[in-house]
Amino acid sequence: MENGDLGHMMGEPVSLNVGGCVYSTSLSTLKRYPDSMLGAMFRGDLPTVKDSRGNYFIDRDGLLFRYILNFLRTSELTLPCDFKETELLRKEADFYQIEPLIQCLGDPKPLLPYPTDTYEEVVELSSTRKLSKYSNPVAVIITQLTITTKVHAMLESISSSFTRWNKHMMDTRDYQVSFTFGPCDYQQEVSLRVHLLEFISKAGFTIRNTRVLHMSERANENTVEHHWTFCRRVHKVGD
Repeated sequence: MENGDLGHMMGEPVSLNVGGCVYSTSLSTLKRYPDSMLGAMFRGDLPTVKDSRGNYFIDRDGLLFRYILNFLRTSELTLPCDFKETELLRKEADFYQIEPLIQCLGDPKPLLPYPTDTYEEVVELSSTRKLSKYSNPVAVIITQLTITTKVHAMLESISSSFTRWNKHMMDTRDYQVSFTFGPCDYQQEVSLRVHLLEFISKAGFTIRNTRVLHMSERANENTVEHHWTFCRRVHKVGD
C-alpha cells in the first residue's frame, strides 16, 4: 500500500485547541456523526475560529474533550474507574450533540427541589425527521424544529434572532406558545439546531433531559424525533 493511500484512509489531519488543550485527529473522526455539532462544524455548516497557531478553537472543557474524542474514534465510552465528572461530561456531550454518547451516559440525576422563593422556567425543543427506508445512505425527506415554552420573552427573542428561517406555524395552548421552523433540509436543520441549542443555553437554561423516539408511519418511511428539555431557576417576584 502506498503512503498516500494510507493517508487517504486515515483522513486529513486536524488540530484543535479546546479550552487551551491541543488535540490532533483526523477530519473523518470529527465527522463520524454527521448530525453532531462537530459534524456540522467540519462540514462547513457552522462558522469556525482558529487560534494564533492555526488550530481550530472551541471554548469548552479541554480536559474532558479527550473522552469526547476517544468516543468519536472508537464509538465506545471508556472512563477511569474513579471518574467523578460524569455530570460535566454529559453537559459536554449535550453541547457537541453526539447522540450515541448522550445515550451511553444515561439520564441525568434528578435535581433537588427548588427553594420556595424560586420556580422553574422550561423551554422544549424538538426535531422531527422523516426518513426514506429505500435510500442508502438513508435520506432525510423533511425536517422541522419546534420550540414550546411559557416564557414568551424567550420565544420572542428567538423569533427575532432567527429571521432568515421559515417559521410556518404558531399555536397557543395552556399559556404555552410554540412555533415550528421548516420544513428544511438535513444540513439546514443541523445548523439551525446547533444555533438554537447555543442560544437557549446562553439565556441561562441548562439541559434537563434528552430523548429520542423512532416510529414507522408508512412502509417506506421512518420518523425520528429528538426532544430536549431546558430549565432555568427564577426567583419569584414579591406581591
